[in-house]
Amino acid sequence: MTVDAQKETLGFQTEVKQLLHLMIHSLYSNKEIFLRELISNASDAADKLRFEALSKPELLEQDPELKIQISFDKEANTLTIEDNAIGMSRDEVINHLGTIAKSGTSEFLKNLTGDQKKDSQLIGQFGVGFYSAFIVADKVEVFTRRAGLSAEEGVLWSSAGEGEFDISTINKPERGSRIVLHLKPDAREYADGWRLRNVITKYSDHVALPIELPKEQQGEDDKPAEIEWEVVNRASALWTRARTEIKDEEYQEFYKHVAHDFENPLAWSHNKVEGKLEYTSLLYVPARAPFDLYQREAPKGLKLYVQRVFIMDQADEFLPLYLRFIKGVVDSNDLSLNISREILQKAPIIDSMKTALTKRSLDMLEKMAKSEPDNYAKVWDAFGQVLKEGPAEDFANKEKVAGLLRFASTHNTDEQQNVSLAAYIERMQEGQEKIYYLTGESYAQIKNSPHLEVFRKKGIEVLLMTDRIDEWLMSYLTEFDGKQFVDVARGDLDLGNLDSEEDKKAQEEVAKDKEALVERLQGVLKDQVASVRVSHRLTDSPAILAIGEQDLGLQMRQILEATGQKVPDSKPVFEFNPQHPLLEKLDAEPDEDRFADLAHILFDQAALAAGDSIKDPAAYVQRLNKLLVELAG
Repeated sequence: MTVDAQKETLGFQTEVKQLLHLMIHSLYSNKEIFLRELISNASDAADKLRFEALSKPELLEQDPELKIQISFDKEANTLTIEDNAIGMSRDEVINHLGTIAKSGTSEFLKNLTGDQKKDSQLIGQFGVGFYSAFIVADKVEVFTRRAGLSAEEGVLWSSAGEGEFDISTINKPERGSRIVLHLKPDAREYADGWRLRNVITKYSDHVALPIELPKEQQGEDDKPAEIEWEVVNRASALWTRARTEIKDEEYQEFYKHVAHDFENPLAWSHNKVEGKLEYTSLLYVPARAPFDLYQREAPKGLKLYVQRVFIMDQADEFLPLYLRFIKGVVDSNDLSLNISREILQKAPIIDSMKTALTKRSLDMLEKMAKSEPDNYAKVWDAFGQVLKEGPAEDFANKEKVAGLLRFASTHNTDEQQNVSLAAYIERMQEGQEKIYYLTGESYAQIKNSPHLEVFRKKGIEVLLMTDRIDEWLMSYLTEFDGKQFVDVARGDLDLGNLDSEEDKKAQEEVAKDKEALVERLQGVLKDQVASVRVSHRLTDSPAILAIGEQDLGLQMRQILEATGQKVPDSKPVFEFNPQHPLLEKLDAEPDEDRFADLAHILFDQAALAAGDSIKDPAAYVQRLNKLLVELAG
């Protein structure tokens, strides 16, 4: 790094270098988006100035009319985007333009594939628009001064987008930022008024700030031509306009502006509420999950405006945590312009708005699930595990959220989570009163679980749940549409009306007939099991382990153990299939030592079938080898 009194040269953060390379080489097929991103950044900077000026009006410096001006020089092949917004100080320039201080950065870079199309979508999820300038420019200069600082505290940042940038102090009388792009030879088209007007109308018409282009006037008496500025966008907040006036393309472009996303949203809901409360909301469902969706400190929430004045980004008080993927804006007429996050957390009006906006979001998802199932499948793939947090967090909307959940099922041939609870209930057998499910570590592990044998025999559908959150979810989701949920691996299975009287009578007779075998097994396995009983679940397997009604399931135990938490002691119930040849041999075994070895082998095999680990693998192998030697000799 070289340093002198005026200028210093600094190296980009490693992540920025990677990102710049990606920007330059992956997005060349859609170059024009760079202008949308730079205009969007200028608009955000204007919003921030308006907000700060509420408490410090002197920041406006006798220049209250905020705007963006875009000019070009064909001879020099340059394009300039200038605003009179908040601007940046020297430290802010270094932090914002030299590093990426954003959660999920390493995850973002780890997911880059080298495939240009896929990587360009990742850029959209990450949202780092300034660097898109290097798609069309081989050098970028930023002249900026933060509102409130003196003219002598202006800053010039410049870089060729390679390994480093220069930064120096300049005199800048006017606040705000001026970005000068030295266009590449193949980007000359952007030093043209008609082309720029076309791009602005296409991508930024909705920006609630005048975007001005020069309208050249013929000079007189050999004087230079004067520049007269004209506004080329609507310059009104899109959400304030009537829905009937707004085209789908305008909604989509506004979403990209709000969410800093490159992809179109899957759905949106635009509503104006009048009466006791007055506010407008425009909510969007993104097509993809951001990398930091599961990071608690990640920014989330809606953009908050009060009477069209921007107040804050990521106001997370208006939606519950399980809807943190919803993007958009809310504009209230009832809140104070000087509202803070602390006031937001306590204001009663916020609770009313949160209730309404939550319902609006769920209605939007519900409508998509019914009328656009293919799009809803994308939502589920991206945000399904987040929605599963809903029943525990939002008791008032538990049933509504449950209706949006999707699961794999024994009626499917693969692990696709596409079965709704409503569809399950429609397919329930005559006399079936409960919704049956099974949780496990993976689909491969539970699709052939012995716990499903009696259900397959009777053609009863079972939901298969393999997400880590599922067992926790089902501790809160106990019923749906009046039907109770039943874990098929838990307790003593009772199929109710699905078992005929003949079946029940036969089960009682078998249980009575095998009382002696139950006692022998109980004596051998007493240290490992809570009890032993004849199973009504099994048709092919010799034995299974059932979980006690109040005990933690295997999934929850494994999660707690992985996080180092103490797991409550519990023992399973050993259930055996009396019709299985192994149990018939075991019942007839006179040698008690051999009986004990076989019983322990069956117990360990049942643990393996349940996805659990064997507590004493060496003893299991020793018993099995002993049995194999007997069979071989």
